[in-house]
Amino acid sequence: MSRRDPSAPEHGRLPADPEHDATAAFAVDPALVRRLTAGLRATSGEAETTYAPFTGQPIATLPVSDTGDVEDAFAAARAAQDPWSRTDLSHRSALLLDLHDAVLDHADDLMDLVQWESGKARKHAFDEVLHVALTARYYGRTLARHLTTRRVPGVYPLFTQTRINRVPKGVVGIISPWNYPLTLAISDGIPAVAAGNAVVHKPDGQTPLSALAAIELFREVGFPASLWQVVNGPGPVIGGAIVERADHVCFTGSTATGRRVAAQAAERLVSTSLELGGKNPMLVLADANLDRAAEGAVRACFSSAGQLCVSVERLFVADAVYDRFVAKLVKRIGRMTMSASLDYDGDMGSLVSQRQLDTVSAHVADAVSKGARVLTGGRPRPEVGPYFYEPTLLEGVSPAMDCFADETFGPVVSLYRFGSEGEAIDRANAGSYGLNAAIYTRDVARGRELARRIKAGSVNINEGFAATFASLEAPMGGMRESGIGRRHGAEGILRYTETQAVANQRLLPLSAPRMVSDAAFQKTITAALRVLKKAGRA
Repeated sequence: MSRRDPSAPEHGRLPADPEHDATAAFAVDPALVRRLTAGLRATSGEAETTYAPFTGQPIATLPVSDTGDVEDAFAAARAAQDPWSRTDLSHRSALLLDLHDAVLDHADDLMDLVQWESGKARKHAFDEVLHVALTARYYGRTLARHLTTRRVPGVYPLFTQTRINRVPKGVVGIISPWNYPLTLAISDGIPAVAAGNAVVHKPDGQTPLSALAAIELFREVGFPASLWQVVNGPGPVIGGAIVERADHVCFTGSTATGRRVAAQAAERLVSTSLELGGKNPMLVLADANLDRAAEGAVRACFSSAGQLCVSVERLFVADAVYDRFVAKLVKRIGRMTMSASLDYDGDMGSLVSQRQLDTVSAHVADAVSKGARVLTGGRPRPEVGPYFYEPTLLEGVSPAMDCFADETFGPVVSLYRFGSEGEAIDRANAGSYGLNAAIYTRDVARGRELARRIKAGSVNINEGFAATFASLEAPMGGMRESGIGRRHGAEGILRYTETQAVANQRLLPLSAPRMVSDAAFQKTITAALRVLKKAGRA
């Protein structure tokens, strides 16, 4: 990202004239938008305008791509990928570490864009900057460990030399969502490029500027300009065109759309990694530190206004501590502030759109109409911003209510009592999702034992989601209908490679020598196998 013009508004803002309609002025400097969108492949002649959840102001008018642009993006990416795949791992690592620094250096600019596009509080926008930097640093430091060719035992000791190569897939298609527009756009692409691939990327149409700003930094630190191609447009058209051409597809979004992506990719026998929906549980056991659990529940339930795939929507609390825990939790939620500012004043930001607000409002109204009780929250807050909704705690939620099993994806959490830990595990595992879970207990060994019984790709003990998500060595992803594949760790980069075995046979052939009969050869090999077993050979 280029250095800011000192005459420009702070952080690239263009405030509306308070004497006129706030929606009449663009929220983001049009010059910045023009610079960032110059990186889009979009020649259809069509355009669409995005709007700020905080204020309803227009953010930017963005060019829209067509399928021809997608075709051109793949051609450019393939041309860039071949020479890139032959670069030294040390060179790629150095660029990743430079990207780490660049992201931190431009944190304020990136957070501004994330806030304008997604409506989240600034501290939650910083989570995105932090995660991108962590991802770049992790793969920058571990790239050789994951990708260096390794030797493995051959069939004949000494005579068979066998090596395993990790070969890049080619061009990876990434379709990223609006809820984490910076990190879910960039942190999946970092290991793809680090593994020697190129990327064709479709960010969500509501939030492309956050991704484009980071990709600008990616190019500025020295990655080839054509290596990461960006297109913009409707998901069924542009996303579908990416799936038709990619050598691997990385998708984050709803389970329903993930099924369609997987089916389309399967027709071409192309691999996918999919992070999908969740209805994530938190268990508060009878021995939990209740103050710590209540604090953790607030973050787990209401970070990014609950618009987080791993956020908690179901709270299961032991009977023995239920009343005390609920009192502490209600008190903490009541102290939360909502804010539409680009500073650290607010605890929670906005929902992203009218559609999300309608879903949240409908889930709460349906639950209340069927007997649920609102312990705190339960109302939209249009005086703060058009899509704000109070952090909401529901009690008495039953299977007849929409929010019981359906993902709300907003600041709404349901409370349930449990008697035994076995009952809590069974109820946490109910339904079809399995993305994230949390357990609060003073007995960490017991928590780890219970974690193995929960059907979720990540389980946090005495934390809601951040402990696993920020541990970059640990794989992150879903079980059951919450997804396929993992980001982070070795799995997060090896998913973008093909495994290739190369074996060199020396001196001794793998068939009977010319002067040895097949029967004699069989006896010799049989005896050798018995010796190798006794020697402990695999």
